[in-house]
Amino acid sequence: MTHDRRPPAYTAPILSTLPPLPDWLVGELRSDHAGETGAVMIYRGILAVCRDPGVVDFARRHMATEQGHLDLLNVLLPAHQHSRLLPIWRVAGWLTGALPSLFGPRAVYATIDAVETFVDHHYQQQIDRLDAEGIHAEIRALLAHCQAEEVHHRDEARDAATAPAGALLRAWAWLVGNGSAAAVHAARRI
Repeated sequence: MTHDRRPPAYTAPILSTLPPLPDWLVGELRSDHAGETGAVMIYRGILAVCRDPGVVDFARRHMATEQGHLDLLNVLLPAHQHSRLLPIWRVAGWLTGALPSLFGPRAVYATIDAVETFVDHHYQQQIDRLDAEGIHAEIRALLAHCQAEEVHHRDEARDAATAPAGALLRAWAWLVGNGSAAAVHAARRI
């Protein structure tokens, strides 16, 4: 099954046109911005190491999408509200892409599957809270757009995987998923 149906383009609202954001939402957007920064770096790490033409094509296409998400969040979230840990997220992201690239396409696709599975749930939690509070429909739409594209990435990675992951690869995916959760926790606050 191929997943070539991408969600339509989206334009971010500008923060000055929105009502004030609650502190919890600023923290979530900070974590989203940090996550998209890390995602761009994951693909840069893959491209720095991987020589498989299929993976290189996959990484280039998805890096462009992640850069688009980062650009949208840069419009929405002022620089003074970005995570101060961005240098760490850049290095961690690059390593998260480069290391599995040393082991081949299966490891790369399992990594992307793990990251995007986490991101899907992370965005859904934010969407659910915005729905429950009935606020910021514009930001909800942005998050839903990004989530749909992340799910597309996950599904494409799953389709590209040629065999089930073994124990070592499952352990790596667990580490990536839990590392993503820890990064979100820290980025919300710092």
